[in-house]
Amino acid sequence: MEVFRLANKKYPIELSGVGASITGARWNSKGIEVVYTAQSRALAMAEVVVHVTLATLPSGYAMMTIFIPDDLYIQEIDVKKLPLGWNSFPELIDTQKIGNEFIRNKKSAVIKVPSAVVKGDFNYLLNPFHEDFDRIKIIHQEDFPFDKRIFK
Repeated sequence: MEVFRLANKKYPIELSGVGASITGARWNSKGIEVVYTAQSRALAMAEVVVHVTLATLPSGYAMMTIFIPDDLYIQEIDVKKLPLGWNSFPELIDTQKIGNEFIRNKKSAVIKVPSAVVKGDFNYLLNPFHEDFDRIKIIHQEDFPFDKRIFK
């Protein structure tokens, strides 16, 4: 399976989870390393765009294509079992606890979670501490200029 990640090139283009640990996000608390990826390039872009404005028009981004071997077990979150407001902003501690537990229990290298930005789409979180994580690879990278019409 291929998933996608849009990354700022001012940071190393790698799968470390360090960036997510700096501030925390929907599926991880501050200090917990996890790699966020998306099921499509469009979703990867949408997940970045919701955090910027015209004044901070992003530049210097790269789109990564990441390969997850088909034989890796992918844990799944049942959207119906998520707490009310799971997709609100700011994020709930409840969703962060789910992601933190995914990292700590090392049951799988990948977990499928719903996108809060695009209903019906999914993100795939990668656990950099799982024994199979080194089998997940960046297979392509290309510059990604944002279409300025998005920010009108």
